[in-house]
Amino acid sequence: MRQPDLSIVPSSLHLLLNKQWERLNTAVPLVLDTLAEASITELTRVVIGSDYVVDQLVKFPELLHNLVATGVLDRAYQRHEYTELLLVVELAKVDSEASMMRLLRQFRQQEMVRLIWRDLTRKASMLDTTRELSWLADAIIEGTLSLLYEQGCERWGTPYGPADDAGAREAQRMVVLGMGKLGANELNLSSDIDLIFCFPENGDTAGARKTLSNQDFFIRLGQKLIQALDTLNADGFVFRVDMRLRPFGSASPLACSFAAMEHYYQDQGRDWERYAMIKARVVAGDKEQGSELLTLLRPFVYRKYIDFSAFESLREMKQMINREVRRKGLEYNVKLGSGGIREVEFIAQAFQLIRGGRDSRLQQRELRNILPLLPELVGMPEQAVDELMAAYTFLRNAEHAIQAVADKQTQELPKDDLGQARLAFSMGFDQWDTFINVLAQHRAAVSQHFADVIAPAQEQSEAESLQQTEWLALWNGQLSEEDALDVITDSGFDDPLRALKLLSDLKQSRTVQVLQHKGVERLKIVLPILLEMIAQVDNATQTLARVLLLIQAILRRSAYLVLLAENPAAMKQLVKLCSSSGWFSDQLAKKPVLLDELIDPRSLYSPPDKAQLGAELRQQLLRIPEEDTEQLMEALRYFKSAHLLRVAASDITGVLPLMRVSDYLTWLAEVILESVLDVAWRVMVEKHGSPMKQAGVPCELDFIVIGYGKLGGIELSYGSDLDLVFIHDSDANLSTNGDKSIANSVFFTRLGQRIIHILNTFTAGGQLYEVDMRLRPSGNSGLLVSSLKAFEEYQQKEAWTWEHQALVRTRVVAGSARLGAAFAQVRASILQQTREQDDLKKAVVEMREKMRTHLGTSAKEAETKHVFNLKQDLGGIVDIEFLVQYQVLAYAHLYPELYEFTDNIRILDVIEKVQLLPAEDADALREAYKAYRAAGHRLTLQEQSNVISESEMTECRALIARIWSSVMES
Repeated sequence: MRQPDLSIVPSSLHLLLNKQWERLNTAVPLVLDTLAEASITELTRVVIGSDYVVDQLVKFPELLHNLVATGVLDRAYQRHEYTELLLVVELAKVDSEASMMRLLRQFRQQEMVRLIWRDLTRKASMLDTTRELSWLADAIIEGTLSLLYEQGCERWGTPYGPADDAGAREAQRMVVLGMGKLGANELNLSSDIDLIFCFPENGDTAGARKTLSNQDFFIRLGQKLIQALDTLNADGFVFRVDMRLRPFGSASPLACSFAAMEHYYQDQGRDWERYAMIKARVVAGDKEQGSELLTLLRPFVYRKYIDFSAFESLREMKQMINREVRRKGLEYNVKLGSGGIREVEFIAQAFQLIRGGRDSRLQQRELRNILPLLPELVGMPEQAVDELMAAYTFLRNAEHAIQAVADKQTQELPKDDLGQARLAFSMGFDQWDTFINVLAQHRAAVSQHFADVIAPAQEQSEAESLQQTEWLALWNGQLSEEDALDVITDSGFDDPLRALKLLSDLKQSRTVQVLQHKGVERLKIVLPILLEMIAQVDNATQTLARVLLLIQAILRRSAYLVLLAENPAAMKQLVKLCSSSGWFSDQLAKKPVLLDELIDPRSLYSPPDKAQLGAELRQQLLRIPEEDTEQLMEALRYFKSAHLLRVAASDITGVLPLMRVSDYLTWLAEVILESVLDVAWRVMVEKHGSPMKQAGVPCELDFIVIGYGKLGGIELSYGSDLDLVFIHDSDANLSTNGDKSIANSVFFTRLGQRIIHILNTFTAGGQLYEVDMRLRPSGNSGLLVSSLKAFEEYQQKEAWTWEHQALVRTRVVAGSARLGAAFAQVRASILQQTREQDDLKKAVVEMREKMRTHLGTSAKEAETKHVFNLKQDLGGIVDIEFLVQYQVLAYAHLYPELYEFTDNIRILDVIEKVQLLPAEDADALREAYKAYRAAGHRLTLQEQSNVISESEMTECRALIARIWSSVMES
């Protein structure tokens, strides 16, 4: 008689092992004699860990031989294998309801033996086990439902939806949603299954003597399915079925229509149901219709905005669970106790609900897929995620080991010595104390990370709490006007009367008056903290006005108040930036979703380079269906707004110098233009086919976007529009190769129009960029898109001097590299032409005087307002630009390096190098240019025009005027 492998088992378990082995020897002695030593060692582990397996091996004597001989213990199953085993081997034998019940139970029990064996011997990982258990459940539910549906149609008739216009009706099938662990493919060894039954449309059955409504049919079908799976008889059960997660719970009909489902969740869905629906998956029935239902319900689960109210809900749910744990004494429950499985799940689900509407990567069911995303998406430390994954794996393995003993749905740690010794052994420990210490470490780590994520915002000091109590009393109207003014004055506000009026105006506003109770409470949490922070800045009253502008904008969607309440660091950044610039409060009031950007100072003050910008935008757009142009446009707008906010934050805090600010703003425009061109090209090709290069040869994006002005000169500012020119390189006499073929020239014109539409159109997210196309050949009267040949001919024969000046600051910003190189050659040929210098100088000066007259400060304004226009007045920015452009046009034929760069600073470097200007003059122009642009940026952020007092920057102006006179008027 073969003996168990006593060498791997602690002495405390020898008695149990001998009893289990004796049972097997009685039932399958010959099979034991044939087992290899490795199988004996594995079987030893299994019989220690599971009475259930021993019971099944004794009940089905052929089972042990089949498991070992067929090799199924040594490999994982794929999803389809469970379906094939059930349908081909088992359900084919069904000839009655009783035989179906028996075969389902035997099938489940035999597969469970294999799964428990592989789990206890660690031939399967925890993730393998949970995934296969879920596939097993899927196969059983699907197979059973199909059989019962056929029987139901024979008995009650086939359910049909309403007739279409032609009178045809479509047969209806039930949709079974798997919730919880089943939905997430994370089923445990003895889990019940949470299901929801629904069907596409109301209607009636046809084909039987008695007609039923579709709802009655599917209720009966659902009852039959539950009975087949859940009934406990002499053969056991298949799965315990829980239907309490359906709309209205146990009080509602067992099955409801899609319309009823959507109506319920939109109008009455509660927060905990959002958590539940994260894991919803169609496990059986009409998969296609079920997928459409989940798409309909997605907005209920995932909000489009950042929804920090999820933390409030989670805390309430956790408090409820904690009360239940204390009431029932569940402290030793590895799922519900402190630091248990549920807390790991809550951490993942919190971020899914907060950010899932904005980032589709979080719209996944499996926790193992969500946790690794958190470092990138929410800034959770890698170490924290590693600890959570390790703890989750350990806890789930412990849960399986507990349940494997008797196939019971429990997560309670055993309290008896034998039970503790068995669990420790199944988990790979020689002693209970060692196991419980490791368990305690994992639970402590989970508790800490759970507290870090879910715990309320940081506690306040006694002084802070007292001050905020005073602010709250002021807001609630509990102070006299005199006392209220004292509070505001003592806090440090520079204009207490105005500050009090600002607060009073907000309180009396219509928005606050009609605010729901939850919104009022959220405002009362945030406002005192904000007021205390605002009181610390120098321009407190002005900052208050700016911050309250934002508060007014977000009151109707008070989830943004929760975002601030949950993130005191974001409130600090908000106050800091609004104190420095009114531009920030204006941007945030228009687009409150940008508040999310304030949460992590690391990303707020660390703008990426162009390659990182491009990679980030591509990743965001990849998650949007290509055909959804509207969503693509909104994503582009959010991307631009978010990065504009970041660069402005870095600018006013001095993190980025001026030149880097312009670089960043220019890179931002370039990566957006590249994406817009890709989107527009794809849409046009899908509709009309590719334009043809020659007969049978399609074009490969033979199109470029040329940037002029600030974009071309890598000198964009915050409010800059884009001066663009579009050029293609195809035969205008050929057409596209699609079903709706159009001439190449028409194709490229429409491509240009689509690009402008995407950039220019105002949507809910605002406008990407205002586009100016007036610098194209012949201006507004010219073609929207020119061929490169036509562009060159125009520049050679018809262009004015000012158009050649504009060409100095041009470069390709998106499109074909090959065509871009050809354009560079054309540009070079134009700029290096030999020009009569007197004529050139005269043309440049005349254009400069015309601009100064029409766009600069008028004589009356200069006399009455004493102001200076940074850009257009004598000694301003345009004087520097025209000086540079003149030098390029006058001397590029001698010094080709003059047109190598398009930005004024580097061109001035070349001008100095080739000695067209003295070094001190070139340096003076560079420094003045940078000073003007820095002042322009500051004015934009203060929401002011490019006009300063005539007493400012007088030295710069005088220097530029002198150099202009010496060069252009000599």
